[in-house]
Amino acid sequence: MLQIKQLGRVMIPVADQDAAIAFYTEKLGFTLTADVPFGEGDRWVEVTPAAGGAAIALVPSRDEYPAGRMTGIAIDSTDPKADHAALQAAGVDVDPEVIGGDGVVPLMFFLRDGDANHLLIVETPPA
Repeated sequence: MLQIKQLGRVMIPVADQDAAIAFYTEKLGFTLTADVPFGEGDRWVEVTPAAGGAAIALVPSRDEYPAGRMTGIAIDSTDPKADHAALQAAGVDVDPEVIGGDGVVPLMFFLRDGDANHLLIVETPPA
């Protein structure tokens, strides 16, 4: 029987792990949860949302795994409109407008990190 229990982390390729750490911790409020030597001269770096959940592993980009992609990652927010305004004011590359919110599709918008990796902020009801 398999021992798979939950989604633990997703990987995002980045050109500069230190710059990516700064973006995810300073702009998105994530916590640096791992930064350890890995392989031959690499580092394993993970950041985690403040409320927990799956971590994002910030891995060095490679020719076969380049930065600047649609990640497929959706991050929950109880107030996407406020987050959009705050991220826009902080100079983060966000979509011009928040979309959805019509009762069928939740409020959402894309943002791009310093490597142009796309992440989606999606409304989730408060707990």
